[in-house]
Amino acid sequence: MTTTRSQRENILGKIKAQVSEKYFDPAFNEAAWNATVERHRGTVVDANTTLAFENAIAAMLSELSPRTLGLLSDHTPITPRNAINASFSVHAVSGSPHWVFQDVLPGGVAARAGIKPGDVLLSAGDKPLQPSPSNGHTPAFEMHQQIPVVISRGNPPKEMTLTLETATPKYKDNPYSEPTALSAGSQAGEIAYLRVSLFPGKIGIDFANELDFIFGGRFQNADRLIVDLRGNPGGGIGGLTLMSYLTPDRRAIGYSKNRKMARLDAAPDMLPVFDKVPRSKLAIPALAIKFLGKTSVFLYTEALGRRAFHGRTTILVNEHTTGAAEMVAQFAQENQLALIVGTKTPGRLVSRSAFKLGYGYRLVIPVAAYVSANGTQIEGRGIVPDLLIPWSFTDAVEGTDNQLSAAIASLR
Repeated sequence: MTTTRSQRENILGKIKAQVSEKYFDPAFNEAAWNATVERHRGTVVDANTTLAFENAIAAMLSELSPRTLGLLSDHTPITPRNAINASFSVHAVSGSPHWVFQDVLPGGVAARAGIKPGDVLLSAGDKPLQPSPSNGHTPAFEMHQQIPVVISRGNPPKEMTLTLETATPKYKDNPYSEPTALSAGSQAGEIAYLRVSLFPGKIGIDFANELDFIFGGRFQNADRLIVDLRGNPGGGIGGLTLMSYLTPDRRAIGYSKNRKMARLDAAPDMLPVFDKVPRSKLAIPALAIKFLGKTSVFLYTEALGRRAFHGRTTILVNEHTTGAAEMVAQFAQENQLALIVGTKTPGRLVSRSAFKLGYGYRLVIPVAAYVSANGTQIEGRGIVPDLLIPWSFTDAVEGTDNQLSAAIASLR
């Protein structure tokens, strides 16, 4: 939808106000933000196309925070981890850089299309795609679309045309196509293997029930465990149940800290406690009352009891592991509950909310930072694995997962 000049003025005013009121940064400088808005005002309100308007807003927001602020609409292209359930790395193919599929999440859009790790992306929507110094961002994809892609596979390479069918989002505030959240299996015939592709839902009731089913059934007697969080973009609070299965007792995990709490340097011990993901939707009204309007809570594990794999657990992470998945890895590393294997995570662990602007737009704003029970913040810093194993494109082309092989070896 093309907006009028008056509507663009209205949207800009709402963005200015929402950022001033809710943006998380204890050092937020409102005068500097107001000056930024005024500097971009002409470009924003005089934009004569939808694309020009959205690009002008993006340029303005990037001056404040290039990673955590964003304008969202039904047609906004989003990251491949959310849109097609896959992530990319850049590798030289035939002497030039190309986007290469790295994480292809089970049951996701890319996996259903037949894409495999190591496939080389040549084009999408009939447009050639190739990374360059001026276009180094990962390709983005629109939701609710059928997108033809051309890939190259194997050695010698063979070109194939496949179709990516992105989903209609369940949540407009956080659009994504949903892969298979949990995939349970075994490696080397004896090591329990859990692939966690996403933490779906805001509370994670179904996710927690499925974890209970896996750990109460197939994994009941497992004495070694690999948890694969590679490519996991995060999600809701269901990760609390996963963390609870890594330790027998009730342990402090961490807390979210909003701007007011940061400015006052308030102690976290007065925060409301969330220590169990409910297993029934009947519990939702009571939760809504307890946590209504609160952006800061303290998380504790559920004390689910001892497991044979405790002390013999490995967690796989990479540069595409973010949000709630980083929280799980950080908790396990800080409490020495698992060996972390893979590559350094990016450190994207702020809590974000989306606020309606009207005319089909929402503004995504960071509203709180996550702090571990040990007082550590990894935002912008990430988690360094205990065992650093870079992903091998060459191995992937041959159908081998070198990081998973390292995780298996660590438990032998």
